[in-house]
Amino acid sequence: MPRAKRGFKARRRRNRILKHASGYHSARSRLFAYAKEVVMKAWVYAYAHRKRKKRDFRRLWIARINAGARLNGTSYSRLMHGLKNAKVALDRKILSDLAITDAATFATIVKTASAAK
Repeated sequence: MPRAKRGFKARRRRNRILKHASGYHSARSRLFAYAKEVVMKAWVYAYAHRKRKKRDFRRLWIARINAGARLNGTSYSRLMHGLKNAKVALDRKILSDLAITDAATFATIVKTASAAK
C-alpha cells in the first residue's frame, strides 16, 4: 500500500497557524505544535478582551462623568437619575466627552438634571 504523505492540505493548515504565530518569541513562532498552543490561547484572550474592552470603557466613562459631576456639586448617581427624569437621552460616552472637553455645556446638563429631581 502506498504511503500517504498528506502534502498540500496539511502544509496549508500548518502554515496558517505559523503565520498567525509570526512575531512570537523563539520556538513559539517556529514549531508547529507549540505555535498551535499559543495561537489558540491568543484567540481565546482576543475573544475575551473584545468583551472586556466594552466594560473597561464604560468604567472609564463613569469615572469621568463622576469627576465632572462632583465639580458641579452633585454625584454620578444623582446626575444619572436626574437625566433619566428629565428625559435627556445622552449616553455615557457623550457625557464623559462633554465633561472633559466642554465644561460649560456639561454644567448646563447638570443643572437640567438637578432641576428634574
